[in-house]
Amino acid sequence: MNYEHIAKQLIPLLGGKENIISVTHCATRLRLVLKDDKKAEAKDIENIEGVKGAFSSSGQFQIIFGTGVVNKVYEAFVREAGIQQGDADAHQEAIKQKMNPLARFAKTLSNIFVPIIPAIVASGLLMGLLGMMKAFKWVAADSPLYILLDMFSSAAFIILPILIGFSAAKEFGGTPFLGAVIGGIMTHPALLNPWGLAEAKPNYMHFLGFDIAMVGYQGTVVPILLATYVMSKLERGLRKVVPHAVSLLVVPFVTVILTGFITILAIGPLGNLIGDGITTVLNFVYHYGGALAGLIFGGLYSMIVITGVHHSFHAIEANLLAKLGVNYLLPIWSMANVAQGGAGLAVFVKSKRTKTKEIALPAALSAFLGITEPVIFGLNLKYRKPFIAAAIGGALGGAYVVFTNVVANAYGLTGIPMIAIVAPEGLTNLMHYLIGFAIAVVSAFVATFLLKFREEEE
Repeated sequence: MNYEHIAKQLIPLLGGKENIISVTHCATRLRLVLKDDKKAEAKDIENIEGVKGAFSSSGQFQIIFGTGVVNKVYEAFVREAGIQQGDADAHQEAIKQKMNPLARFAKTLSNIFVPIIPAIVASGLLMGLLGMMKAFKWVAADSPLYILLDMFSSAAFIILPILIGFSAAKEFGGTPFLGAVIGGIMTHPALLNPWGLAEAKPNYMHFLGFDIAMVGYQGTVVPILLATYVMSKLERGLRKVVPHAVSLLVVPFVTVILTGFITILAIGPLGNLIGDGITTVLNFVYHYGGALAGLIFGGLYSMIVITGVHHSFHAIEANLLAKLGVNYLLPIWSMANVAQGGAGLAVFVKSKRTKTKEIALPAALSAFLGITEPVIFGLNLKYRKPFIAAAIGGALGGAYVVFTNVVANAYGLTGIPMIAIVAPEGLTNLMHYLIGFAIAVVSAFVATFLLKFREEEE
């Protein structure tokens, strides 16, 4: 494969060098921010050697090459286009400038929570291991091994405001370590730790006419997001007016003091009210909507993926974990994702074109592993009926997992990898998840044939 030749073919089909604002790549895709997405000729790009799909989504024009190829194409592309290898932050900013306010908000939440996923997944798996040790009485509850694993498993949730504070400050344009400090204030040992202490009652402090509950914010999400946003605004405002010579001393000092007071007096309690309100609404829909809620959410989730707004759900899921200890939304999203894989598998079976088959099988397998963009944009959405079939499969699978109360103990994993965060909640939970998985995949596969998908409908 001649990567330089591929790069030379891509540039005019993307509207020329002058139409390219920024470029970077992920594990499988070349990601470009273009001045005008309409100048990109997606169908012609898809006919280039090595290209498995091309689409515009969430402020980016994305070209699927696959693992091991995309990085080599990227290196040739930046040389040919005369572009400096991209700064990730600058690329993200370029993306957000092209988005509408709702999509920009979703992108911001995604940028904050995606980096935290490994910590949440690790804690979820550790909690599952701890639960199995307790259920099967492998070790005594007062044994050193159990005590240490309990510490390891709960740590990420206890210091969650510190993790979010660091990540959010970076996204909001503040100093990440000051964001971590604000998270540290909100989880200070002087404040009662509510994580796992639901029956404990805090002391109160009378200050400036306020009765302040001396309770911490361990495991919470909304309060630290609001506090870090305010902190970043204060810091950036101070840097504009404080002389550079004393900025290093004055700005952090004033920022931490002002944000600390505002957070303890107002933002923290307000954030808790908002977080509790979100959880209450979701619980109402989940418990009273039942299978119907799963049917609707499972059927519509892939439509939300197209807009890119789905990334913002990580914040909601993190809040559910903090308040309830389980995540009942992720199994629904997983059903929608694997249903896309089932429809993609049907396209592979029925397709006559070699290029379509080459794209369909790996894209479907990718969906079963939780990555749906290749199969959605490369196949199902392009041919329309497979996408509709996948929505049917996602709806049926979603209805089943809600009806059987399937939950996870983390967020960030769907499809086959999600077994790791479903299994710790019990064998029954796992079995119902696998049944829902099968329902979503098989119904999407069958529906693709029943809808009489034809390849020439492209």
